[in-house]
Amino acid sequence: MPHTHYTTLISPDNLAERLSSAPGSVLVFDCSFDLANPDAGEQAFAASHIPGAHYLHLDRDLSGPKTGKNGRHPLPARDALVETLVKHGLKQHQQVVAYDAQGGCYAARLWWLLRWLGHDSVAVLDGGVQAWQAAGQKLDTAAPPVASRGDFKAAAPLAVTVDAQHLLANMKTGEQVVVDARAPDRYRGENETIDPVAGHIPGALNRFFKNNLTADGRFKSAHTLREEFSAVIGQKQPEHVVLQCGSGVTACHNALAMEVAGLHGAALYAGSWSEWCADPSRPVATGPNP
Repeated sequence: MPHTHYTTLISPDNLAERLSSAPGSVLVFDCSFDLANPDAGEQAFAASHIPGAHYLHLDRDLSGPKTGKNGRHPLPARDALVETLVKHGLKQHQQVVAYDAQGGCYAARLWWLLRWLGHDSVAVLDGGVQAWQAAGQKLDTAAPPVASRGDFKAAAPLAVTVDAQHLLANMKTGEQVVVDARAPDRYRGENETIDPVAGHIPGALNRFFKNNLTADGRFKSAHTLREEFSAVIGQKQPEHVVLQCGSGVTACHNALAMEVAGLHGAALYAGSWSEWCADPSRPVATGPNP
């Protein structure tokens, strides 16, 4: 019997069933991270993790080298990311499940990156490690298995990116609506503690990524997400939406939420605010949603 193909979210029960019935058919990655303490996620993984999971580090594995002008978490080179995944044993068409302990924002980065590599068999564990434990599932303390190299190869991207030049031109045409995933106070230009300049890209609207979740840390229903995103983007079609945040990470959470909602085709501005504000010639806005 063929296995179910998960492309957005997977429940703890469905992941547990897959791991028990066909463990080799799924590759699990723990993407837990803490911006304030970049070692914390890896330390938590070493202490306990979903059985068989491998760890991917946001700075080291899921981002490329910083130049000072390309943001805090630039996209990795495609071939470098492929090599990282192959070393962890990823095979062509294999189901990947990404999880974290932070509401899915780091797991969603891996979800987006795999789609960018042309791999759609990737899902985020809904509710993360907390939901896994709440479902009565066990964590493991053993070191991850030593993987034999996989045969994964990148294909045509299933995810779209745009750059700063595109957004500068869009400020004149208004063809696309830009949606900023940061907390409302940072979007407004208040309480900025991470980037050197406070504010947002002129014309961008705010949709805080944490609003995608219910109180228990799971994603809201597809219907609710569709209503809420439609209220932000108005009459714009989803393929005319550009998603950004501080450094291109939590914007992937909005990308995942839009896919769950059936709103397909939004683009990512991967450099996001940290890249935008690194060039003083680019305009800056402050204040609430227009």
